[in-house]
Amino acid sequence: MNKYIVVNQPEKWNFSVDNITVISSQEYLTNPQYSLLKKVRIFNLCKDYSYQSKGYYVSLLAEARGHLVTPTVKNLVDLKTLKLVRIVSDEFDDVIQQSLKNIKSQEFTLSIYFGQNVAQKYKELSSLFYKHFQIPFLRVKFNFNTKWNVQSIKAISESEIPKDHMDCVHDFANQYFAKKRYDTAKLTPSDFDLAILVNPKDPAPPSNVKALKKFVELAEKQNIYVEIIEPKDLSRLSSFDALFIRQSTEVNNEAYMFARTAQQEGIAIVDYPDAILKCCNKVYMAEALENANIATPKTIIVHSNNRDEVLEKVGLPCVLKAPDSTFSFGVKKAKNAEQYNTLVTDMLKESDLIIAQEFCPSDYDWRIGILDDEPLFACKYYMAKGHWQIYNWEASKKTEQDGDADCLPIDDVPKDVLQMALKSAKLMGKGLYGIDIKVVNNRPMVIEINDNPNIDFGVEDAYYGDLVYTKILNALKQRLE
Repeated sequence: MNKYIVVNQPEKWNFSVDNITVISSQEYLTNPQYSLLKKVRIFNLCKDYSYQSKGYYVSLLAEARGHLVTPTVKNLVDLKTLKLVRIVSDEFDDVIQQSLKNIKSQEFTLSIYFGQNVAQKYKELSSLFYKHFQIPFLRVKFNFNTKWNVQSIKAISESEIPKDHMDCVHDFANQYFAKKRYDTAKLTPSDFDLAILVNPKDPAPPSNVKALKKFVELAEKQNIYVEIIEPKDLSRLSSFDALFIRQSTEVNNEAYMFARTAQQEGIAIVDYPDAILKCCNKVYMAEALENANIATPKTIIVHSNNRDEVLEKVGLPCVLKAPDSTFSFGVKKAKNAEQYNTLVTDMLKESDLIIAQEFCPSDYDWRIGILDDEPLFACKYYMAKGHWQIYNWEASKKTEQDGDADCLPIDDVPKDVLQMALKSAKLMGKGLYGIDIKVVNNRPMVIEINDNPNIDFGVEDAYYGDLVYTKILNALKQRLE
């Protein structure tokens, strides 16, 4: 397996490591040759992993390309989730107190390089933090107030490593790069108490009130205890055996935090945090679909270097998407070059990479619901009145904010549409997905893969009725078993 270290400035890289190529983040993100590589391991040592930075996108696109990457996007997001950091520090409390018991000061900083510290006595503690966060260069600050507590956890760059640590770090690097690492989740069986996460303030909830009542009613018939919980209930999550997310999912909101905590605690979930990370980023999706040879409208990943070339490939009008756009929020249409330049300038201020896509008008989109690689429902979603999208949030009347929908038997879905939906869902792993497909000139094209798709009473259940709900409940039960 070929190995690459990705850094911001290779010319400043101070380590010599055998059989590993060092490349820049800009090269990895923008040079097409790297998207074609197979059997590759990527070590992402960028100086900044913040959301939508180059370091973030190196890990995101590595996963989309099927490359094994350390750290994963999940690791990067976990590091920024303060509540999750506190949960982890509670789990490690015994080792923290034992490891730091002889320190006389009120503060202590632990620098972790490739899972190790320069002092052997902190080996166990360093290994614990590394195994959880999988960040090559990590700095953990502790303070003492009746006992030792984690004050902060942050990724650091090579330039922040003290010079007198460098010899040790070089040895750690050679040991680290010679290893093979695998990080697998484990689910544990127990009694079936189900939490359904709902945010009362959600502007576009994925299930209406009647659908939530259906889930509760049918769960109780299967002897499943159900409780509707809210974002404020994270501390109670461990008392449940399963979690079903029914609030809008974003990497930076509570839904991801709930999913990640559930995974850490062995709670059965729909959907997994990996699904949220992958589906919530259109950059990942574009790369993954292209690598799988799944037809889409002409799609370009836009960055500062290629923004002037995009319109030659996708034409006008074109659709511009923020990486984490959902329910048509953050999706814009540029009618002319002036609009394109204005929108791209504004959007690149928020993210280093955005998506430009060929505009393909149609009367409706297919939405194929997929659950654990099996079709669940099939709908036609029609465009909102007088609008080019299914949702029109600027409509003056609430009744005109979304279009009509027809629910059909799965057997009535064209075979090429259904096969494309199933193939697309497999890119994201097991879970509940809604695949949006347009058919233009008899050619189906995937528009998006959605995690956490709508299950609304009277819409997605209009043909199969209760079966839609019971299949989801059974999927959670199977995860437990």
